[in-house]
Amino acid sequence: MRTRSSASKADEIHFITGGGGYPGFCLGKNLIEEGHKVKLFDIQEPVWDLLPGMEFIKGDIRDAAAVHAAVEGANVVYHMASYGMSGREQLNRKLIQEVNIGGTENVVKACRDCNVTRLVYTSTYNVVFGGQEIRDGDESLPYLTEDKFTEYYSLTKMHSEKKVLGANGSQTADGSVLHTCALRLAGVYGPGEQRHIPRIVSYLEQGLVAVTYGAKDSLVDFLHVDNLVQAHTLAGRGLSRDRGHIAAGQAYFICDDKPINNFEFFRPLIEGLGYRYPTVNLPLLPVFYFAFITEIVHSVIGRIYNFQPLLTRTEVYKTGVTHTFSISKAHSQLGYSPTLQNDLTGVVRHYQKMGRVYHKPRTSGLRYSIENIFIGLLIACLIMSFLPIVFS
Repeated sequence: MRTRSSASKADEIHFITGGGGYPGFCLGKNLIEEGHKVKLFDIQEPVWDLLPGMEFIKGDIRDAAAVHAAVEGANVVYHMASYGMSGREQLNRKLIQEVNIGGTENVVKACRDCNVTRLVYTSTYNVVFGGQEIRDGDESLPYLTEDKFTEYYSLTKMHSEKKVLGANGSQTADGSVLHTCALRLAGVYGPGEQRHIPRIVSYLEQGLVAVTYGAKDSLVDFLHVDNLVQAHTLAGRGLSRDRGHIAAGQAYFICDDKPINNFEFFRPLIEGLGYRYPTVNLPLLPVFYFAFITEIVHSVIGRIYNFQPLLTRTEVYKTGVTHTFSISKAHSQLGYSPTLQNDLTGVVRHYQKMGRVYHKPRTSGLRYSIENIFIGLLIACLIMSFLPIVFS
């Protein structure tokens, strides 16, 4: 009788929480192409057509019974579901706690109860980054202390990562061993991404991308979805007996391995959709306090009018403060090697095909510069007017 660890590729069932989202569905497609069966679990159905061998199960990660039923029969679990990564979602602490902490507990328990032997957790850079400058960081960096987090999402991701890695080596119901690892991802992009880039395009269309901020030589990492898929696939293999469980108990930083200034990264998108790249650059600190004020305002009126904050504090330092990480560990242990680096070509084409291109006559360069300066000064004055209140 074959055990799950000795099942053939065609027999293996790969289970993905958050499988209705863009990264999860892309991972599912790749696993299908490799010959596996795939189960996607999410509260929202994917907008893309399912492939043969792919099953979608609608369910809430907060529902332990639903998670258990869905995980049953799986060989490998990729826990990608989360809530509160950006925008106004970052301010809903209750739902963030329930999904990120409670949902992860449900997944770990289901893996043990259903005799799953491989669990890959999708984590984030922000378990170690809280606004401090980091250059070429590695996995030896300690977790942030709780007082260093400016938003609840990253704090819960840290606790969830600890829970998953802490479960490594534990026994399942039939006496097998659960092997776990965590992938700490940079900001994800790709054609069809539904969370970050649509928001940026919307801001472009509203004329809200009028300035940049932070040091012009600040650098950050990004992660193309194809590289994300490669990393998760390799991590799943790295937890197998065939690979000597090399990834068991390990965390890995995953990115395109080509640090770039955040705003320069988006230049091809801005200009590719017919907009002018901003010429005014603001200092980071006033923008940070502007975001802080926005969060305070949201906390007061959010229940009445749940508006989308232009920026949150975490988004400011994630985009304006240098923090880059090495993929050496992932390369040496998993064989991870990015195939695309800072490549927005597919993203630009995607939005061009959608007709999201600016067609109105542009203002002259001089007028555009004057408008940018005016907007920048207006924002700066607004922020500075609040500073005495903030520091009092």
